Amino acid sequence: MKFRTEITPARWRESIGYDDTILSLGSCFANNIAAKLAERKFRVVASPTGILFNPASIALAIERMAELKAPCEEELIEVGGRWLSYDFHSDFSATTKAEAIATMQKAIEVGNKALTTANYTIITLGTAWVYRLKSSGEVVANCHKQPHQNFSRELLSVADVVEMLERIIKATQSHIIFTVSPVRHIGEGAEDNSLSKSILRVAIADVCRRYSERTVYFPSYEIMLDDLRDYRFYANDLVHPTQMAVDYIADKFFEVALSNQVKEFMPKVLQIVKAASHRPSNPASEEHKLFCRKQLDAIASMPEINFEEEKRYFEQMLQINL
Repeated sequence: MKFRTEITPARWRESIGYDDTILSLGSCFANNIAAKLAERKFRVVASPTGILFNPASIALAIERMAELKAPCEEELIEVGGRWLSYDFHSDFSATTKAEAIATMQKAIEVGNKALTTANYTIITLGTAWVYRLKSSGEVVANCHKQPHQNFSRELLSVADVVEMLERIIKATQSHIIFTVSPVRHIGEGAEDNSLSKSILRVAIADVCRRYSERTVYFPSYEIMLDDLRDYRFYANDLVHPTQMAVDYIADKFFEVALSNQVKEFMPKVLQIVKAASHRPSNPASEEHKLFCRKQLDAIASMPEINFEEEKRYFEQMLQINL
């Protein structure tokens, strides 16, 4: 007897390997999946310009990265003594215009390098609702808690989203993995959230059909909505997935995105990462020296994986004990 609908996505034609570079950007779930990849020592860059929820802002961010185009002074606004851009997260603000632009320029440079070297780009769309600045008509990525009367709220159409996804495809040469965030944008209202997610899903389906050689869809939203159909998989805000839910969705992602060879490596990789976080009760003991040498041998057996940080830690532990 089955008590839930388990979703098992089909395997992809292409598989992500340890020699690949990955760029992940979009809503906060983009950071969740990137953190899971980084923990397993994949080469991944997450959200260079900060969290982005709507496809218009994601497309603009990618085009900025591709063109190495930082904001100019005229684009900045001052809020509480700090200079910000409507296209960047508040983490990139500063007390002077020059410093803010320099911080944003650095983020764009990081994004450009990730974009131009990525074999895979993961795009996580959060909502089809956008906010336009009335003074310019431009869609903003972040309202920065400015008065609501400064903005107009608008629902993108399927055609709008398709056009924006095509801009993303044209700005990168990598394989693109589209997904819809499992986070419920309940602030928009339950009905508007459902409508928004539906628009995103239809647009992605259209793009993946027409650009099938370079694009694929991963059902994060469907796994959360149907497979994990229980509020115990939501955090206290009843909006974000719990860590258990994120782990489950990530495991589903690994199942379809990684080759069998890579999946065989991952337990060994995690074992080394965990070993490097272990703090021994007696670092000077022969037992711990043996433990460190064993980990260095394991690292040497997997030269294709970047264990630079872990290798440095174990070597330092042995140096301390000389």
